[in-house]
Amino acid sequence: MVVWNVIVAGVLGYTLGSIPFAILVTRWVVGIDVRDVGSGHAGGTNVMRAAGWGPGILVAALDFGKGYLAAWIAQRMGGVGITTAVAAGAVVIGHCWPIFARFRGGMGMGCGAGAILAIWPLGFVLGVGLGVSLQLIIHHSARANVFTGILLSPLWALFGATWPWLITAAAVGIVISYRALSDWNRVYTELWLDRG
Repeated sequence: MVVWNVIVAGVLGYTLGSIPFAILVTRWVVGIDVRDVGSGHAGGTNVMRAAGWGPGILVAALDFGKGYLAAWIAQRMGGVGITTAVAAGAVVIGHCWPIFARFRGGMGMGCGAGAILAIWPLGFVLGVGLGVSLQLIIHHSARANVFTGILLSPLWALFGATWPWLITAAAVGIVISYRALSDWNRVYTELWLDRG
């Protein structure tokens, strides 16, 4: 039964993550594929560039929601542990490499944030604080995301998170870090935090 729950949670997480809200909303609002403009990523920030603040905020909320939903369902199936770690990792993988959008998606931060909020609200606050701090220090979104993903689980450990929470944080963090490596050398000009 535990193995079955893990498999179902992983498939459900990946399927939810693969819903390309950024692509759907941008096509609906301005008639373009969001991946053809700006950063080339299918996420809320790039939708803001392509279609404006309203659609961008809508996409960010939907991406956050699918991450939350995947982890929330997994908790109902098997508590916090392997099942939630697989679901949380899978929903971020689905967002970054969506089967419904030729495996070209977003960076996974919003989706991952939703998943970790469902697991541990204090951990979510810690993760946001870590991510924002690193953005302000490093001034490069992708590099800050790499380090945020790497440091998330150790930060949770410092604040008393138990191992089931830590493996979920690690699953989300590893996927986000790996995805952000593709933009490690990217020269950003679109966001004020990335400017020297």
